[in-house]
Amino acid sequence: MNYELLYTGKTKNVYALPNGNCLLKFKDDCTGKDGVFDPGENSVGLTIDGVGDVNLRMSIYFFEKINAAGIKTHYVSADLANTTMEVLPAKVFGKGLEVICRNKAVGSFIRRYGDLIESGADLPSYVETTLKDDAKGDPLITKDALVAIGVMTDEQYEDLKDMTQKITKIVADDLAAKGMELYDIKFEFGYAPDGKVMLIDEVASGNMRVYKDGEYVDPLTLNKLFFA
Repeated sequence: MNYELLYTGKTKNVYALPNGNCLLKFKDDCTGKDGVFDPGENSVGLTIDGVGDVNLRMSIYFFEKINAAGIKTHYVSADLANTTMEVLPAKVFGKGLEVICRNKAVGSFIRRYGDLIESGADLPSYVETTLKDDAKGDPLITKDALVAIGVMTDEQYEDLKDMTQKITKIVADDLAAKGMELYDIKFEFGYAPDGKVMLIDEVASGNMRVYKDGEYVDPLTLNKLFFA
């Protein structure tokens, strides 16, 4: 690729485009541990051939749907043949922030709070934020802390939370229509030059935990079922 490489990420690389936008190149790497996929992990745990392509395909589908719902995203266009997506430039909050919306108590939520709640228990579209910091295990951070240390304003946090729950419902409803249940999903948000919050990164099977008939659905199977 002849563009300037801005950032090498776990699951995609980011390049600068001449028009001022950015280009995301999707890779076949997934987060996980000991060869097992886990969207809650903060390091690459395995490589699945073709997962970059299917993650991009699902991202295109949902970004277009989210944009149509009037929710601001960085999505401009995509090229499936080259597994790339053109996006608007965005600033990240602090050094990067991940936002998780949980409909069921699983994964890292159970690892933290399993003595107080049963695995698989319902959660009310619970939103939590974590700092992107691999060395510290992507620590949880509260709204009050984010505002106090100047990572975002109170208004930006409330917008982020509202957008997260609306986007999660869009994804969950589409999955439910195909007989699947969304347990949790991870997003990244940034902000435009005017300070407005927008969804960035991707909306892909590699960032969500989905079950069908009580059984976990892996990312590649999820894409096959979703686009069948």
